Amino acid sequence: MNRRTRLLTTAAVGAAAALLLTACGGGGGGSKGNDKIAGADTGGETSASPSASASTSAERPKIELPSDLTYTFEWPKTGDKDKDAVLSDGEQFIKAVDMAIAEQDPLHKAYRFYSEGTAAAGSQKFIQEFVDYKDRITGAKRYYNANVKINTDGTAGFVYCEDQNKAYNKSLKTGKTEVTPKSKDNYVLYNSRLRVNKQGIWITEKLTSQRGSSACQS
Repeated sequence: MNRRTRLLTTAAVGAAAALLLTACGGGGGGSKGNDKIAGADTGGETSASPSASASTSAERPKIELPSDLTYTFEWPKTGDKDKDAVLSDGEQFIKAVDMAIAEQDPLHKAYRFYSEGTAAAGSQKFIQEFVDYKDRITGAKRYYNANVKINTDGTAGFVYCEDQNKAYNKSLKTGKTEVTPKSKDNYVLYNSRLRVNKQGIWITEKLTSQRGSSACQS
């Protein structure tokens, strides 16, 4: 496998985009020594976009992605407006980073709308690596085992898994897709912290990842 990428999956320790960027077997750091998703909700009703409770007061950026990139979000509606808003805005952040990669723009306004601090800085670095290699993401990505906790200080903890086995890097120079074999390293556990801003948007402030997580392979 090319050492430059495995879908280029999370880059910076403690701050990375919720997508694909790191050499094989690498990881963004994160849940060291703890490979469990406490209270993860693995069943129930799934929803591609639990946006019914998401804020509509802000003018959100339009997310437009390549037709050859698809998503499955196996995130159940919780019935709690704040938790469902976290799930919805977390989904938009993931897609916004992929859009920035597709458009080769490390400072794209869409992902910056949904992130700040170390998460935004990590996303910029992550996107820049795709730009440097003139690659983007193609294929299908699956997200599951989501668990949201609303904290007393107004922040939220959000843990989830990603299956990258059917997602690949596509060269913008040649148009060729780098198809890689299925691997345990293609399962990634993410742990993020979000806060709600004045517009009612849940902003991702911090994001860590663990590649090859056993918690995401059960």
